[in-house]
Amino acid sequence: MRRQIGAKITGVATYLPPRRVTNDDLEKILGVTDEWIRTRTGILERRYAAPGVACSHLASAAALRLLQEKEVSPDEIDLIIVATVTPDMQFPATACLVQHSIGAKKAWGFDLIAACSGLLYGLSAAAQFVIGGLHRKVMVIGADVMTSILDFQDRSTCPLFGDGAGAVLVEPAEPDEDGILDFVGRIDGAGGACLRLPAGGSLLPASHETVSGRLHYVKQRGSQVFKHAVEGMYEAFEQLRERNGFHVNDLDLVVPHQANVRILQVLQKRLGLDDSRIMVNLERCGNTAAATIALALQEALDTKRLKKGDLVMLLAVGAGFSGGGMLLRWAY
Repeated sequence: MRRQIGAKITGVATYLPPRRVTNDDLEKILGVTDEWIRTRTGILERRYAAPGVACSHLASAAALRLLQEKEVSPDEIDLIIVATVTPDMQFPATACLVQHSIGAKKAWGFDLIAACSGLLYGLSAAAQFVIGGLHRKVMVIGADVMTSILDFQDRSTCPLFGDGAGAVLVEPAEPDEDGILDFVGRIDGAGGACLRLPAGGSLLPASHETVSGRLHYVKQRGSQVFKHAVEGMYEAFEQLRERNGFHVNDLDLVVPHQANVRILQVLQKRLGLDDSRIMVNLERCGNTAAATIALALQEALDTKRLKKGDLVMLLAVGAGFSGGGMLLRWAY
């Protein structure tokens, strides 16, 4: 193994909106059956935020739950990083809204846009602030209200996504702890057109034309995204494996971004992982973008599939194309 970085994950907490939307519910809107959705995505249900519930609300709920579970005062948080592609508004940053909402008066913060890779990138940034000695408690939140940018006339994207949030606490590792061991980040901007929200930015500001053209919704080229998702996560895995000198069987758990069960099945086969060593929970949550890895970690903890001392790999891929992996020794 490479030398320890000196930062570790010490807590995870999540929040899902109460409203469950099943495939049967979507059939009434999209005209596609439960079987059609399930066989193509592996998703059975997802959560939808209520009208007027924004990204900062989900993020704050997860953050407050994390503070409560870890018995940490809001004043102890030094930095808040919010990974999202569905901020409450263009500015101020969602991190500012969360900081005020949870009463973390001594914290500063910023938003990070990396789509479904956002939480992973946020964790890597948090680790650097910790190992550099600048901060002792960094909260990384992945939160998205994907239903705010879904086209409910598009059956190719609408069934995939749900809403949710996850908050992760990063702190210094003890001298005898491994904690976060390594990270690799990757982007391929040539794939930027394959998964995007075309309008609403400086290139195509909101107008009658962009609204009537339905350009404020997620647009995806499914086959290209599928191919890159598998290849991107596999290559990140291999890069970390080779430079850290471990065998796939040394891993206790692989937690990939939860996008589509077919992607996960192909990745699992390529990596040679049995079912016990890959975490899959998208059947109950759908693709919650920046929140998926935190939600999967929480379920792994709840079901005792993740325990202190486990060697864990986090893998992500998202719009951009962005992606990467993180190797860590679970600390609690």
